[in-house]
Amino acid sequence: MQIAKNTVVTLTFELLDAQGNMIEKAEDPIVYLHGGFHGIFPLVEQALDGKKTGDSCEVRLAPNDAFGEYDAKLVQVETRDKFPPELAVGMQFEGRGEESGHTIVYTVTDVAADKVVVDGNHPLAGQTLNFNCTVTDVRVATGEEMEHGHVHGAHGHHH
Repeated sequence: MQIAKNTVVTLTFELLDAQGNMIEKAEDPIVYLHGGFHGIFPLVEQALDGKKTGDSCEVRLAPNDAFGEYDAKLVQVETRDKFPPELAVGMQFEGRGEESGHTIVYTVTDVAADKVVVDGNHPLAGQTLNFNCTVTDVRVATGEEMEHGHVHGAHGHHH
């Protein structure tokens, strides 16, 4: 079966930086609903269209094709009293973007006696990435999966 709109695709992948250094290697396969449901990067979805089980592909993703450009406006200095007593670099907190009003996950990047620096950029923002994957399964999506816009079942979303 070939990958097409409204198929459920299972694949293994590696994500590397532009220099070929491994960022992430999937321990377990990922599963997504193919056909513009935002389950995977659009350029990867485009490259996978028409592939079948056993096929592989490599996609180079510019920042705007993956996690976006780095936005210095998303780095903020906050007063220490806004955070819990046990605070460490790397902890994450949800906040509301000042301009967008959307929920943003901020990562603590520095802690001082009275100030905390948080960064709302994705850790891979601004980076060119290489996404290498191999298709391990393709099946027709169920009506419920198509209606909901995501995969259900063993490796997908559960209600």
